[in-house]
Amino acid sequence: MTPSLVIFDCDGVIVDSEPLTTRFLCDELAAHGLELTHSQIDALFVGGTIAGLAIQAREMGARLPEAWVEEFYPRLCARLAQYTPMIPGILDVLRALEKAGVPYCIGSNGRRVKMAATLGQHPELAARFTTNIFAAPDVAHPKPAPDLFLHAARQMGHPPAACVVVEDSPTGARAARAAGMRCFGYAPGHDGARLAEAGAIPFRAMADLPRLLAL
Repeated sequence: MTPSLVIFDCDGVIVDSEPLTTRFLCDELAAHGLELTHSQIDALFVGGTIAGLAIQAREMGARLPEAWVEEFYPRLCARLAQYTPMIPGILDVLRALEKAGVPYCIGSNGRRVKMAATLGQHPELAARFTTNIFAAPDVAHPKPAPDLFLHAARQMGHPPAACVVVEDSPTGARAARAAGMRCFGYAPGHDGARLAEAGAIPFRAMADLPRLLAL
C-alpha cells in the first residue's frame, strides 16, 4: 500500500555522512582516552544523539569535558561541510514520490545546523527540505522513542499508521515501530539483520525503494 507520508532519516539515508562522522568520532574519543574501532562506533552510536553518545562514552571511560557536546558539534559540522555526498539514488526516490503526489519529510536525531551543513551542499536537496525537517530538539525524547516520528506525522497532517519511515539504524527502526509506522531499513553494505531484528524491512539499494513504497 502506498503511504500517505514518507519520513526519511537524514544521515545515512539522504546524505552519506556516517563514514565521515565515524572517523571523526574515532579520533575524538581516542584523544579522550577511549579507543574504539570504526565498527564498534557504528554498532554503539549510529542513530543516536551526540548528547547520548557523550553519556555512554563517559560510562565506558572517555574523559570528556563537561562542555564537550557543545564544543564538538560545531567542529563536526565544519568537517561535514567540507564535503558530504548524497546517498546514491536518493534524488530518484524523491522524484518518484513527487510524481506520485506523496509528501515526504526528514525526521532526524541530528540538529538542524548539521543538516544545513550537509543538505546545503546539494541544491537539489536543499530546495526539497525547507519547512519539512524535524529534529531531535523538537521533542522531549529522541529516537528510539517514537516522539520525533509522531511529531513529524502530526506536523505534516498524516495519521501514524499511514506513514512509512526510511531508516538505516536499529535505533530509528525501533522508533518507527514504537510509533506504529512501517519501516524500510537501508542496508547497502551489510545484510540488514540488525535492522530486521529492530522491526525494519531491509533493502540494499535506493533503486528498490519506489517499488517497496508501491509508487
